[in-house]
Amino acid sequence: MTAELVIAHMESLADAVQAQHSMRFFKTGPGEYGYGDKFLGIKTPVTRSIVARSKALPLSEVEKLLESPWHEVRMCGVLVLVDQFERLSRKALVDDASSIARRDEIVDFYLNHSRCANNWDLVDLSVYKILGKWLMLPSHYNAEEKQAVIDALALSDNLWEQRMSMVCTMQPLKEGNPDFTLRYAKWHLHHSHDLMHKAVGWMLREMGKRVGLDVLREFLQTHAHEMPRTALRYSIEHLSAEERNSWMMK
Repeated sequence: MTAELVIAHMESLADAVQAQHSMRFFKTGPGEYGYGDKFLGIKTPVTRSIVARSKALPLSEVEKLLESPWHEVRMCGVLVLVDQFERLSRKALVDDASSIARRDEIVDFYLNHSRCANNWDLVDLSVYKILGKWLMLPSHYNAEEKQAVIDALALSDNLWEQRMSMVCTMQPLKEGNPDFTLRYAKWHLHHSHDLMHKAVGWMLREMGKRVGLDVLREFLQTHAHEMPRTALRYSIEHLSAEERNSWMMK
């Protein structure tokens, strides 16, 4: 399997009607966040089936997928990276020296091509499964260096890299660690874009579910009055109607 064969196969599956629907859904019109993106019209389950046959591609071939103008081909590329990283993160390989080196290599590659994940679905399907897991696994990067990597994404002038810094915190939450979520929720609290309001609220909601409602309530007690309404609304979705109303009144 090569990138050229993958791309040719995906182009053969193009569906113009579905492509138009995807272009509207992912806001590709002038002035919208996905402006200029191009779609073949392939649904995600079909793309995943192609990934299953392409997961052994070397990074040099994955790079060709990530550089494609087609959204679905880039999705294939990021999902191949996810599959490779997850296989190197199995329990038996967590502390294996060659697996650690290979995981770091994939992370470096992902970061070097981060702007190829230029819509929320490409970010959300990959970032916590690669960067988020990496934060919690043995690495040649120490804890301070890892945090510096995510800080750089958070301070980027690119919306999708900023979203990466927030959504990657899902994996630490799954493992009971709210520190990254709290850090970047505060950093992005006054972000101007609705997609970041949603990302902040989503991660705060997950923090309440996975770490504890007391941690969420403590954050809200300090910040609810200054949160964008979208972020606040997302963060409290799983609370009772009475408590949601109370927080929204703040």
